[in-house]
Amino acid sequence: MAASEKQTLGFQAEVKQLLHLMIHSLYSNKEIFLRELISNASDAADKLRFEAINNAGLFENDPELKIKVTFDKAARTITISDNGIGMNRDEAISHLGTIAKSGTKEFFSRLSGDQQKDAALIGQFGVGFYSGFIVADKITVETRRAGTPASEGVRWESGGEGDFSVESIDKPNRGTDIILHLREGEDEFLSSWKLKSIIRRYSDHISLPILMQKEEWDEEKKETVVKDEFETVNQASALWARSKSDITPEQYTEFYKHVSHDFSDPLTYTHNRVEGRSEYTQLLYIPAKAPFDLWDRNKRGGIKLYVKRVFIMDDAEQLMPVYLRFVKGVIDSADLPLNVSREILQESRDVKVIREGSTKRVLGMLEELANSDEQEQKDKYTSFWTEFGQVLKEGIGEDHANKDRIAKLLRFASTHNDSDVQNVSFADYVSRMKEGQDKIYYVTGESYTAAKNSPHLEIFRKKGVEVLLLTDRVDEWMLSFLTEFEGKELVSVAKGDLDLGKLEDETEKKRHEETEAQYKDLVEKMKGSLSDKAKDVRVTFRLTDSPACLVADENELSGNLVRMLKAAGQHAPESKPILEINPDHALVQRLKYEEAKFDDWTNILFDQAMLAEGGTLEDPAGFVKRLNEMLLGLATR
Repeated sequence: MAASEKQTLGFQAEVKQLLHLMIHSLYSNKEIFLRELISNASDAADKLRFEAINNAGLFENDPELKIKVTFDKAARTITISDNGIGMNRDEAISHLGTIAKSGTKEFFSRLSGDQQKDAALIGQFGVGFYSGFIVADKITVETRRAGTPASEGVRWESGGEGDFSVESIDKPNRGTDIILHLREGEDEFLSSWKLKSIIRRYSDHISLPILMQKEEWDEEKKETVVKDEFETVNQASALWARSKSDITPEQYTEFYKHVSHDFSDPLTYTHNRVEGRSEYTQLLYIPAKAPFDLWDRNKRGGIKLYVKRVFIMDDAEQLMPVYLRFVKGVIDSADLPLNVSREILQESRDVKVIREGSTKRVLGMLEELANSDEQEQKDKYTSFWTEFGQVLKEGIGEDHANKDRIAKLLRFASTHNDSDVQNVSFADYVSRMKEGQDKIYYVTGESYTAAKNSPHLEIFRKKGVEVLLLTDRVDEWMLSFLTEFEGKELVSVAKGDLDLGKLEDETEKKRHEETEAQYKDLVEKMKGSLSDKAKDVRVTFRLTDSPACLVADENELSGNLVRMLKAAGQHAPESKPILEINPDHALVQRLKYEEAKFDDWTNILFDQAMLAEGGTLEDPAGFVKRLNEMLLGLATR
C-alpha cells in the first residue's frame, strides 16, 4: 500500500482494554483529559528545542514555541495544537496505536476492577493521550514532523473502538493538532470560561504560553463573541524558576503530575536553588506509589535536565543514583553547556557535584519524614518504605559515601512485633538491646512466616532478645556490605557458632560444656551417617523446642541465599550445612539408644531441619518412607 493512501489498522489488544478503562473509570474527573494533552504538547515542544540545538533549521520559520486551545460550538470540537516536534507516519502509528512500553502485560494483570484504584494505575503507565476518549467519541490527529516537507503531514483518526486510520495530508505548519469530537452530553467543555479554568488549575506551571482566543461582549448582539486575537491564559514561566513563596501546594502537585504523568499526588517534594561553584535549581518529588517498572534498573526517565531553562533530556541518569530511580523532577543548571551530551555528563565535575547534592537532598527529605514527631509525617515514611524500601536498600552497596545515612533509614520486621510490617529501625533495635548485648541479631527467610517460625529463634525468644526478620530478596546482597551499625556487629542467628556473649552466664556455659562431652559419641556416629549431606554435626543450645537445625559455616553463603541463587538460575558454590542437635529434645535423647534404625532416624532429623528452614529435599520419597516406618515402629511398641 502506498504511503499516501488511507490505511486502516487495528489497535494493539492492550490499547482496546485501556480505552475501555479510560472511558468507564475516569468519568468522575473528566477534565484531566485537557491536562494530559497539554502536557504531551509541552513535551513535544521540549523535544524540538533539544533536537534544534544541533539543527536550528527544525524551527523552520516559527521559532516561538506555543500551545493553542480552541473550540468550535457548531462542530462540537476542541482542538489542542502545538508547534513542537510532531510525528511522521510511522511514529503516529507506533505512538498512537500501541502502548510502546515494556510491562504492558503486568499493567493489565494489576487491574482490580475498582474504578478509583484502576484510574490511579493508569497514571503509573503514562498513557495520557487516550484520556481524550473520556469526552470524545472520535479523535483526529493531524501532525507533521519538524524538518519534513508539508506534503508529509499525517492524519490519524479513531472512534476509540477496534481500529484507527492513517493517511497522508498536506500540513504547512509543523507540530500536532489534536481534534476532539465531543460525545453527547459533554457540551460543558465548549466554553471559554470552562477551558480557561481547567488550564489555570492544572497547567498554569507549563513554561510555554498556552493561548486561547479572546472573547468580548457584543452589546448589539447581546452575546459573547470570539475574536481572532489570542491571549496567554497561563503564567508561562518555568515553575521551578519561580520563588517558592509564589507557588501554591496545588501548583507543586500539578507540576509533579506533568513531569511524572502520574494521576496521584506526590508523597513529598523539595524545591531548592543551590549556589556556589556550581549553580543549579532542583525540584524533586517522591511519588506516593511505585511505578510498574520500578525493578527495571535500566529504565530511567525520572529527572528532566534543563540548562538555563532549555530542555536537554528526560532520562538524565547521571544526575541521580540508580537506587533513587523512583525520584521524579527537574534539575536546571546554570553552568553546563547547552549542547551537553551523555559523554559530557559522565565526565563533568559539575555533574558530579549536582548528583551528590541531589542525592543528599533526597536523603534529607526521607530523614525529615522518618524522624518527624508528627504522626502524619511518620505515616508518610511508612508508605514510602512499603513502596520503595527494597530499592533504597540497594544504596547500601552502591553509595558508600551515604551508607551510614541510608542505614538509619532502613526498616525491618522483628520479633518485637506480631506483624509483618517493616517499621523497626536499627536505632529502635539498639534502644531495646538487653544489658550485656553487644550484637544486632537477624535471621533471613523467604517469607515473613518462614523467618518468624525459624527454629534458630528459639533461644532468643527464651531470653527475650529481639531478632530482626529480613525477608526481602535484596537483603542477603545488602548484608554483604552492611556488617555493623554504629559499632555493633550484625550477626546472623543461622550462621556460625552461637555466641551470646554476656547474655550467657558462667553456669550456663559450664552446663553446655558438660552436655557436649556427654553427646560426643552420638555426634561422631551421626557424622558418619550424614557424611554425604552435612559438613559437621554438633550439639547446640540455640534450640528449645526443635530437635535440630541447619546452620551455615561462618564464611559460607546462607541456605536462604543459596536457594535464591538457584531459583534465579545462578551458580551457587557447593557447600554442605552444619547440623546442630538439641540435647534436651526427646528425639535426640532417644537416638542415643537407637541401633537398628539409627541411620534412618538421623536422616529424618536432617531432612526435618532442611524443611524447617524452607529448603528442598533431594530425596523427598525417601524421607516419607523413613518417616512412615518410624511412625509404624513407634505405634507397634
